[in-house]
Amino acid sequence: MKNALKRLKRVLDLEASQGYKNKAVVGGIRQFATFWVGQAREAAQTEMDKALVEQVAEVLTDYGRLPGTEARAKVIEQLQSKLAQRREQEPAPIKSSAPPAKEPAKPVETAASTPPPTPENRKPKPNVRREPLPPRNKKPGKWERRPANRKPVDPDPEGLAQSVTAVHGIGPKLAEHLAKIGASTIEELLYIFPRRFDDYTLMKPIHKLVYGETVTVIGTIWETRARRSRNNQIIVQSIISDGTGKVQATWFNQKWLVDKLKAGMQIVVSGKVDQYLGRPVFNSPEWEPLELEPLRTRRIVPIYPLTQGLSGNRMRDIMRKTVNYWARRVPDPLPPSVRQRQKLETLPEALQQHHFPDSQHALHQARRRLIFDELFLLQLGMQGFRHEWQSQPGVEIEKDTAVLTQFQQSLPYTLTNAQQRVIQEIADDMANSTPMNRLLQGDVGAGKTVVAAAALLLAAKAGYQSTLMAPTEILAEQHFKGLRPLLEPLGLRLCLLTGSTPTAEKAPIYAALASGEIDLAIGTHALIQEAVSFHNLALAIVDEQHRFGVDQRQALRDKGPASGEYSPHLLTMSATPIPRSLALSLYGDLDLSILDEMPPGRQEIKTRWIRTRERERAYAFIRKQIEDGRQAYIIYPLVEESDKVDAKAAVAEHERLQGKIFPDLQVGLIHGRLSGSEKESVMRDFYEGKLNILVSTSVIEVGVDVPNSTVMLIDGANRFGLAQLHQFRGRVGRGQYQSYCLLVADSDTPDAEERLSALTQTNDGFALAEKDLEIRGPGEFFGRRQSGLPELKLASLLDMDMLKIAQTEAQTIAEADPNLEQPEHALLRQRVAKFWQNAGDVS
Repeated sequence: MKNALKRLKRVLDLEASQGYKNKAVVGGIRQFATFWVGQAREAAQTEMDKALVEQVAEVLTDYGRLPGTEARAKVIEQLQSKLAQRREQEPAPIKSSAPPAKEPAKPVETAASTPPPTPENRKPKPNVRREPLPPRNKKPGKWERRPANRKPVDPDPEGLAQSVTAVHGIGPKLAEHLAKIGASTIEELLYIFPRRFDDYTLMKPIHKLVYGETVTVIGTIWETRARRSRNNQIIVQSIISDGTGKVQATWFNQKWLVDKLKAGMQIVVSGKVDQYLGRPVFNSPEWEPLELEPLRTRRIVPIYPLTQGLSGNRMRDIMRKTVNYWARRVPDPLPPSVRQRQKLETLPEALQQHHFPDSQHALHQARRRLIFDELFLLQLGMQGFRHEWQSQPGVEIEKDTAVLTQFQQSLPYTLTNAQQRVIQEIADDMANSTPMNRLLQGDVGAGKTVVAAAALLLAAKAGYQSTLMAPTEILAEQHFKGLRPLLEPLGLRLCLLTGSTPTAEKAPIYAALASGEIDLAIGTHALIQEAVSFHNLALAIVDEQHRFGVDQRQALRDKGPASGEYSPHLLTMSATPIPRSLALSLYGDLDLSILDEMPPGRQEIKTRWIRTRERERAYAFIRKQIEDGRQAYIIYPLVEESDKVDAKAAVAEHERLQGKIFPDLQVGLIHGRLSGSEKESVMRDFYEGKLNILVSTSVIEVGVDVPNSTVMLIDGANRFGLAQLHQFRGRVGRGQYQSYCLLVADSDTPDAEERLSALTQTNDGFALAEKDLEIRGPGEFFGRRQSGLPELKLASLLDMDMLKIAQTEAQTIAEADPNLEQPEHALLRQRVAKFWQNAGDVS
């Protein structure tokens, strides 16, 4: 009973100090009575205490209805007097139910001057504890949705295109900070989504707090004080009570809070419940006065990306102002039929709820709509590319079986069943009047080049020109060297055109291409320069297509007939395996062929993961292989040493290897900063066996085929992605000798261990692609700036269910209105164009 009376006294003293405004406890004195009475009844042991509890209950219940501060003051003073008397008296046990012999306690007067209840004339109330009611706001806060009370507003695309400075409170300096995180216009600001959410909607009374949970409590500050710790740190502590209990909140090095957090202030606190000396405490919680708008507490709090000069609270305030006014003015491009069929929210509603969600369910629904939008626009763009490519007729190239038979008989090896199947698929496409648009996927060494050669031969024998474009000069040169011995004996005339082609040689090549004297042009981006024109280009092949943007592939297509009589057939190739289900959705504009069978005689490359301390053993193994007449690669992640990255660099390591490790051998060096002619010279020396070891950076990833090389040592292997490591490994094992891949890791992080372990367990590129996607995610797997795809802010290319839904809806619309020319699709057409506008940029 002593604790209950002590708690009552503190509340009464606080109410008196506040001027009897009925605010000592959140919800008023009546709310406090609900909890205090139940606790006091349990603690009361004597009849005197039981009577006192019932008297206090009656007074506290009617306190809020008393007329004016004088009546309230009188009641509080009387209760305080009774508590003082109670403390002076020792409670004596009562043997009977009769009133005690002593003078009964003086009754407390109420506004109605009614006598207080006693044990004889009042039936005890049931001992029931009730949860505190949340505070009732007369008006909803600005953050709350009020769709029923708001009038619909018209979309305002022009307003959304304004600078962020049009938002009240955003000046030029703040606009600079926002531009750094990608928001220069109001519309861009609406699409700066939170990077995570902290859920503070779980509100609890203090007496039910559980250690470790993150909750919000509402209470009244009893006291706030500051002290210094042993290390001279300022510690501010507040005691907060909600009538059910009290909790301590602590802040560090914020002395100004002493003046802010005054006794009697009603406060909202959100944070994690910690434990100190067996009591619940909050350490550095979020807080705000109860009257203020709950941006940081009592709700699901958005956490935005920030930059220097822009705090989290400031960013939330900016977004609240922007979202409240402008989200409703965003036009919704999604056809109502699609939205209803997929049960999606409107775009304004989704934007509102994704920034400041009312609940986890509302956040989920908003996120679902925004993710659908991204994948839907992605698929619509692909359907548009497919339609655009096939909008003009293609040239029908005869499927000449005699030519294909002659080609296969000229090869020194037998084609695999997969190669023969894919050649037939390509030949069927080329014989059609609709331009081919096909993706050829195959693991390293699966034989894509010979398949491409068959298609090139069919085009040439039908009297048409072809071109093959590669992303690097090394790869273009490799294709030229590989295709020339296959096709020149069959009568084809080939040329190589890259940025390093001497100027004196370019003019004759340009003239021969324009006149039709050259059947096949192999090269890099130089093929799509304005100076290049073809006589009758009918087939374009793009290798490592994920490295080219949409605009670059389009430029290659535009090299077709100037008259526009037909569109060239397009075959894109990739040695980066992608799971089939993902490829079908990701490349929705392409038909898919997969080389899922390796040529016979290809030995499995033995892969070993070794520690840095075992590097010398790796050098000894390389020396032994060279003594047996073989060659080796050594790969490093950097060209030159860097202060920012603690990794070995090719230039410095080349000097060390040549001077100290292999002084008696020939060690070459190749990296991306060398000119095309320098790289060509080094690669030629390695190919011809003049170099025993080739030190390189990732420039060696594709396009190098030296059958005599048997060892691939990757130093700093943990710094490369799994798909890239698999590409490196594919540079060896190209000949008849057993080959090896040695992985040296300079870090043993769990992520690195998972990648390297996967590489040692399988040589299946498609299985490794699945693992790489799982570990790194599609953004890193494809490289946002290298993929030719728009950036996805929320969606994941691994979300196959939503990808399929978006693809189905996009195909439905594309079949009915391929160019989105119908009036109801006008806004959608604008959104697709804007979504894809930067997709062609490639670094």
